[in-house]
Amino acid sequence: MDDDWIGTASAFELAEAIADGRTTSRRVVQFHIDTLRSRAEFGAIARDRFDAALAEADAVDAAGTKADPDRPLLGVPCTIKESIPVTGMPHTAGLSSRAGIIADVDAIAVQRLRRAGAIVVGVTNTAELCLGIESTNSVYGRTSNPYDVRRVSGGSSGGEGSAIGGGGIPFGVGGDTGGSIRIPSFYCGVFGHKPSPGLVPANESIPSLSGEEEVDLLETLGPMSRRASDLMPLLRILADDADGRRCGSVDSVDLDGLRVVIPTKSSYLRPMDRSVRDARDAAGAALAERGADVVWQPMPAMRRVIASYLMELRRHAGTSVMNLFDSFGETPQRHLTPAVLRANSLQLQLAMIGDRLPELLPPPARRLLDKFARDLADEVASAIGDGVMLHPPLPQPAPFHHGTLARPWLFGGAAIFNMLGMAVTEVPLGFSPRDLPVGVQVASQPGNDNVTIAVALELEKAFGGWVPPHAVSARSAAH
Repeated sequence: MDDDWIGTASAFELAEAIADGRTTSRRVVQFHIDTLRSRAEFGAIARDRFDAALAEADAVDAAGTKADPDRPLLGVPCTIKESIPVTGMPHTAGLSSRAGIIADVDAIAVQRLRRAGAIVVGVTNTAELCLGIESTNSVYGRTSNPYDVRRVSGGSSGGEGSAIGGGGIPFGVGGDTGGSIRIPSFYCGVFGHKPSPGLVPANESIPSLSGEEEVDLLETLGPMSRRASDLMPLLRILADDADGRRCGSVDSVDLDGLRVVIPTKSSYLRPMDRSVRDARDAAGAALAERGADVVWQPMPAMRRVIASYLMELRRHAGTSVMNLFDSFGETPQRHLTPAVLRANSLQLQLAMIGDRLPELLPPPARRLLDKFARDLADEVASAIGDGVMLHPPLPQPAPFHHGTLARPWLFGGAAIFNMLGMAVTEVPLGFSPRDLPVGVQVASQPGNDNVTIAVALELEKAFGGWVPPHAVSARSAAH
């Protein structure tokens, strides 16, 4: 039997095939390991555990597999962002001062996936200290886009985006404090979900903005996958919500009459690329055909998000971003190489801006920024109600490496939804004329995770969802 179908199936389709004997965990895990090895030039994997994963797959097969509601992912491989602890794996977040540090316990999210039967095959690369749109650091080097290795994979969960987008793994877990799930999902043409605050514990990841018992508005962990159908069951596992009381049900969402807002006059300091704008508008048209109430609404207040977000980040962190570097013994100006400084200039710019902003601004200006944030929250809530907003996370498809240089505002279209604590799903919508993925965020009020995922499922039907890079290349060659 040809195993090529394994490379495009959803995680839960793979679990079902393993359970009913159509394939084995060994074949599924080996297929994805072989794919990751064949695409090592992407730089997605920070450290693998391939041998251990194959041994775990053999143990699954030897024990005999059958459908088990308590282990719905039995025998299915996944990857985890390196900044999230996985027992026996490095846990550095790309900081050279942490090189050699090995996690001695799984994060709660990882424990839940393992309990569900998933097999971790490796940890994936990230931007240094998880700050930046380019996933590169002095520990593991640089991650590239699976559709064009000359371009960025996004950040900070860029390794996850590249591994999934390149067909190397069906799903993984990323972290999101300012777009770090949605940006690489957008650049790499996959699905990514930023859950509502409090659904998935994030305080074990690096850096963490919250204490052990706290829920932070900005940061969360969430699933990334090549198929939209995986998002809700993965979210329920990560949130330990088997009955769906907290995550809701996609089946309960009626798209007929659903309010869909497309903001206008909201671009952040540069024009939106035509391919990104057209994809957003096409998504709105597809939902309108399904009966949704689609409206275009001017929301210029969204342009002011960056300064307010930086103030909010500092408040939630309880410290400056530069001090987060210092807390790990890593002072950027002294210890990072020139190459890393150039590649990660975005994160250092944000760090310095975040450091200085409270001191540079007089109290009235700080209060004004707080007012901007409150007004924006009220404006968004009033505009969408229980519906959704469609907004790209970035104004253009994946740029060339170092293409985010001197553009620290680029992440504003994603960070706004962290600041507002909203549920957001990034959805692939096809490709630009240069064969680079384009997509859109589907955002809704906190607690409406099922609504954004239901919309993602509909848009996958309309636009096809994730397409393997080799299929895009073949299509281009045919034309």
